[in-house]
Amino acid sequence: MAEGDAGSDQRQNEEIEAMAAIYGEEWCVIDDCAKIFCIRISDDIDDPKWTLCLQVMLPDEYPGTAPPIYQLNAPWLKGQERADLSNSLEEIYIQNIGESILYLWVEKIRDVLIQKSQLTEPGPDVKKKTEEEDVECEDDVILASQPENPVKALDFAASENRTIEIEELPPIDHGIPITDRRSTFQAHLAPVVCPKQVKMVLSKLYENKKIASATHNIYAYRIYCEDKQTFLQDCEDDGETAAGGRLLHLMEILNVRNVMVVVSRWYGGILLGPDRFKHINNCARNILVEKNYTNSPEESSKALGKNKKCSSLSNGLSENPGVSICSYVLR
Repeated sequence: MAEGDAGSDQRQNEEIEAMAAIYGEEWCVIDDCAKIFCIRISDDIDDPKWTLCLQVMLPDEYPGTAPPIYQLNAPWLKGQERADLSNSLEEIYIQNIGESILYLWVEKIRDVLIQKSQLTEPGPDVKKKTEEEDVECEDDVILASQPENPVKALDFAASENRTIEIEELPPIDHGIPITDRRSTFQAHLAPVVCPKQVKMVLSKLYENKKIASATHNIYAYRIYCEDKQTFLQDCEDDGETAAGGRLLHLMEILNVRNVMVVVSRWYGGILLGPDRFKHINNCARNILVEKNYTNSPEESSKALGKNKKCSSLSNGLSENPGVSICSYVLR
C-alpha cells in the first residue's frame, strides 16, 4: 500500500471510530470492507418529527482529494429541497477539502431538519427510540462530583497575550466510568489555556494513587491562540498504541478548544480489541458534551476552513522528568 493510501486509510478509520462514538446506535455499518455507512438523523432525538438517512461510501482518496459518495434517503425529500440540501453538503466539502467532513454533514442535515420542524407542520410519526445504558462501575473508581457552586470560567482573553502566565490550577471534572470485561475507562476534563496548565493538570491527576496506577492514561488537548488564530494541540498514547491520536481526532471533529481530556484505563486481564478505542472515545465525547464544549456545525465548519497550524508541546511538557506526558487523570 502506498504511503498516501495508508495515510488516508488511517484517517478514515479514525473518523469512523469518532462517528461511532459520537452517534452510537444511530451510526450503522452497512459494509465494513467497502466502507459504506448509514446514519439516521432526526430533528429531535427524544421527539422526532422529521428524519433522514444519510448513506456514505468512503473512496480510497477521501479525505485527501475526493469527497464521500453519498445518498440522501427520505420519502419527503424531493425536488428543490433535495437539491438545496445536496448543494449545502457539497459546499461544506469545498470549504474543507482535505479534511474529515462527515460530522459537519450530519450536523448540517440536523440543522435543516430542525428548521423544517420549526417552519412547517409536524411531519410523519417516527417511532421513538429509547436508549438504555447499563454501565458497571468499580467501587474504587472515583466518580464525578458536582461542586456546590459552578467554577468561574477562566479568562480566555489571556490567550490573546501569551506574555500573561496563568498559574492557577484549573478545575478538573471526572466522567462516569465505563466497564467492559473487567476493564474500566474513565474520562477527566479540565479547561486549559496555556501549556503550563496542561502540566499542572497532569501533576494533580497523578497525585491520585488510583489514577497513577492506571494501565494507561491517554490524553489530548487543544488550546486556541487568538492572536495567531491557530491551535496548539498534542496527544499521548501512554502505551495504548494510536489511542491518543484517535482521541485528538475526535476533539478536532467536535471542534473543541481550550480543553484537555484524559482517559484512564484499568486493564482487567481480558483483551478488548477495537472495542477499547470505542470506550475511550465514548468516555471523552460524553464528558465534552456534558460540559458544553461541543460547537454548532456552522462554527465547526468555519474553524475547519481556516488555516489550522498546530504546534506540538510535547517537548516542553517532557522537560519535567517527574511528570509522564501521557498520563493525566482527574478523579
